[in-house]
Amino acid sequence: MIVVNRFRAGSGFEARLAPVVELLSGRDGFVDAEVGRNLDEPDLWVLVTRWRDVGSYRRALGGMESKLIVVPLLSQAIDEPSAYDASDAVGENRPRGS
Repeated sequence: MIVVNRFRAGSGFEARLAPVVELLSGRDGFVDAEVGRNLDEPDLWVLVTRWRDVGSYRRALGGMESKLIVVPLLSQAIDEPSAYDASDAVGENRPRGS
């Protein structure tokens, strides 16, 4: 499964993402991560992580280390759905709040 988190931030944001990627990369089920900066809007950043399954991702956010390092940064992400998977794995998809 894939998690896409987008952020509005200035230069130097990549350095703030480094400890997050380092911590997540040690979690069970982590596959890989990419950090990118938008070509047209330099204050738009993306953190894309890949996981074995949704449970691995959710468990990676638990624990004190994640609450201190990962969660504060993710709380600054643009408020939009971030978890994706192959359409056959998702099943019926319902909008939030329905």
